[in-house]
Amino acid sequence: MTINGIPDLAELIGLRGTARTLTLHTRRPALAQLHGEHRSSLRGRGLEFEEVRLYAPGDDARNIDWRVTARRGKMHTKLFREERERPVWLVIDLHAGLFFGSRLQLKSTLLLRAAAVLAWIAAQEGDRIGAIISDGTKVRILQPRSREAGVLPILEALVESQPAAPGVPNTGGLYNAVATLRPLLHPGSLVFLLSDFSGLDETVEELLANTASRSECRLLWIVDALEATGLPNGVHCLGVPGHLRQLDGAQSRAAWLHAWNKREQQLNSLADKHRFPLCRLETSAPVGDSLTTFLRTPKWAV
Repeated sequence: MTINGIPDLAELIGLRGTARTLTLHTRRPALAQLHGEHRSSLRGRGLEFEEVRLYAPGDDARNIDWRVTARRGKMHTKLFREERERPVWLVIDLHAGLFFGSRLQLKSTLLLRAAAVLAWIAAQEGDRIGAIISDGTKVRILQPRSREAGVLPILEALVESQPAAPGVPNTGGLYNAVATLRPLLHPGSLVFLLSDFSGLDETVEELLANTASRSECRLLWIVDALEATGLPNGVHCLGVPGHLRQLDGAQSRAAWLHAWNKREQQLNSLADKHRFPLCRLETSAPVGDSLTTFLRTPKWAV
């Protein structure tokens, strides 16, 4: 089938229409529903005063309410409700190996479209949207910002960072992206990790486990059908310009499927262990269809 062209900025901006019917808040804990659409059940230093209570060891001394303390004779501290806008991070593993697709679109194209839709959803719901974009050689950081001011720089960076030709996958890009995010996270953040997870290893798993202890993390796995089935019978020429080799489909299939099943089991195990919602995005399906199913599935609640 014909592969769609490389996305430009106009296309990613146009995906705002796809985002209008979707939400990141479909499945909220019952307690969170009582507090409203965006308010967090967590308490910390924020914009809205919550209450005064007795001081407890470990409380921030800057929040001591001296008037109440003097009036009641016991140390009291102020509590605040977290600010309405929560940080939403897109962590993008956009290496050259994603310039591949055997169906409707390239894997890199699908990743850009999915990231754009998620960014527009976050913006329309009042969240601040930021991004970590790793192209395999360098990492770009776009701090969370509200509305179009947050979305448009991300879309521009995605267009600039996407591979323009086939290349060798850089498995270190996933580690670099997650490691860059770690010191930037605030409690209560929502993280979307978009990758083909070719660089998933024990080090990355450890980083993600730490991320899960501080935020809510959701995985979007970029997949092409040919990866899961192996090459058809016959001799095929594979690789990138300057590094091509012939491969027999029938003879290579067992080893091909073994490697694929190992990655699939490793990723599913990671998701189950840390209760990460996992979405498999296929190049054969329009991005809106896949995300609609993912955002509405009961497994979305963690």
